[in-house]
Amino acid sequence: MVKKAIVVGCSVLSLAFAGVAFAAGAESIVLKGGAPGNVTFPHKLHQEKLKDCNLCHKMFAKEAGSIEKDIASGKMKKKDAMKMCIDCHKATKAKGQPSGPTGCSECHKK
Repeated sequence: MVKKAIVVGCSVLSLAFAGVAFAAGAESIVLKGGAPGNVTFPHKLHQEKLKDCNLCHKMFAKEAGSIEKDIASGKMKKKDAMKMCIDCHKATKAKGQPSGPTGCSECHKK
């Protein structure tokens, strides 16, 4: 009985840690940026600063390649994610808080 409880307990903890690791996501994500160059998105930095994943993920799924899939399916326009980022950065700056970049070459790198 004790052995069974230990196995069940270890299984539950393993699933819990797997969920935390999945929720953590990537340190950074490289997004296709078209002719101006790709965009390296500092995912972990945004998680730490924003704390609310739904601020961004209300627009697209929490899975690798979701932005590209949504653009290909017509659910999202090419520059929708970029506009969301720039609008957020400008709003944050207007509040007098440190914010992210708003210029093209600050994100797009060849």
